[in-house]
Amino acid sequence: MDPCPFVRVMVDSLALKLPHATKPAGSGVHSSTTPCFCEMRIKNFPPQTALLSLSTSTNDSPPESSTTSAHGFNLDPTALRRLSGKPITLRVSVYTGRMGSTCGVTSGKLLGRVNLSIDIDAAQTSPRVIHNGWMKLGKHSDKPSARLHMTVRAEPDPRFVFQFGGEPECSPVIFQIQGRDIQQPVFSCKFSADRNSRFRTLPPDFTSKNNRGWRRTFSGERERPGRERKGWMITIHDLSGSPVAAASMITPFVPSPGSDRVSRSNPGAWLILRPHGFSVNNWKPWGRLEAWRERGPVDGLGYKFELVTDNGPGSSITIAEATLSMKKGGEFCIDSRLLRDQGLNYSRSPVKGFVMGSSVEGEGKVSKPMVQVGMQHVTCMADAALFVALSAAIDLSMDACKLFSHKLRKELCYDEQNFLS
Repeated sequence: MDPCPFVRVMVDSLALKLPHATKPAGSGVHSSTTPCFCEMRIKNFPPQTALLSLSTSTNDSPPESSTTSAHGFNLDPTALRRLSGKPITLRVSVYTGRMGSTCGVTSGKLLGRVNLSIDIDAAQTSPRVIHNGWMKLGKHSDKPSARLHMTVRAEPDPRFVFQFGGEPECSPVIFQIQGRDIQQPVFSCKFSADRNSRFRTLPPDFTSKNNRGWRRTFSGERERPGRERKGWMITIHDLSGSPVAAASMITPFVPSPGSDRVSRSNPGAWLILRPHGFSVNNWKPWGRLEAWRERGPVDGLGYKFELVTDNGPGSSITIAEATLSMKKGGEFCIDSRLLRDQGLNYSRSPVKGFVMGSSVEGEGKVSKPMVQVGMQHVTCMADAALFVALSAAIDLSMDACKLFSHKLRKELCYDEQNFLS
């Protein structure tokens, strides 16, 4: 199983040093220590922005510990082929004032720009430090000007790439992508929707009646057909037909009282399972995914993913939490840089670097998830299958969180038709 080449460009240790005569412009909402921001651009990639902390370090000494970072740029095989033999330019523009834009025009006042050339071909074989230190923003060497500190690195980040051959609820074959036109079947999946399902065989710690951490339902409402979505399960099989991973809906998706949406206070949940022991019916939890439909100006699918430890649900470790647009979709991602930016408990997390990313289409659109898994997190096919099962669960959560005033497609509710008949 060969990975695909990826290159990651990372921008860290961002800080700004202003000349004494310069005062921050604009009436932005930043604190006195971070009145500036920068915008980073690589041609044909979405721009990124990051706040800049102000440094008081003297001369060329490194900035204090309170620096910031950007999410970075990920160059996939298609981009690498397009840019082969061509150095790319990272342009960093520094502004004072309000971060954001109005009618496509950046709101802040431009302080200056710096450009860095990156040899992407070299970065495919070994890590490269492109720049580490201060750079002057002004054009005139004889005048005081602001200075920007940053560390820019480019390094290989090989990933295994998989794609569902159809929508997960249609039980498609799953292919590994190994080149521009090379697709090799590696898994099959089986979707089922059983209204009368109960816990699959799990260790006693996870099925105890006293362990309420795994399942939560409204105790005051009687469950009614059509007002709950439960019993969904997708099982991933290897080419021999043996089950190697699964995602099981452990908590039903039900609307909150008086509404037709799944709320954050009572989310639906999945367990991501791996085989346990020699029986094909025995499973051990690996992760837990919660999902709900966010209220507010942005109609979004909220989610939280936790790694399960052997100590049970009380000691689970959150490694991903975000919101995806219900209309446009987006990418489900597990990445240590995102953990840090989201303020999650980074010190407890075992996540290092990029772990996985999975495409999620918007509500009502045909979805064939594309899954990327960092090579360092895969030691065997069963490891990869866990991430494939997780990607199916987040994709199906988009359907599970559909407003209850709208009908689901037939593949997701055939059990309900049988129940009513």
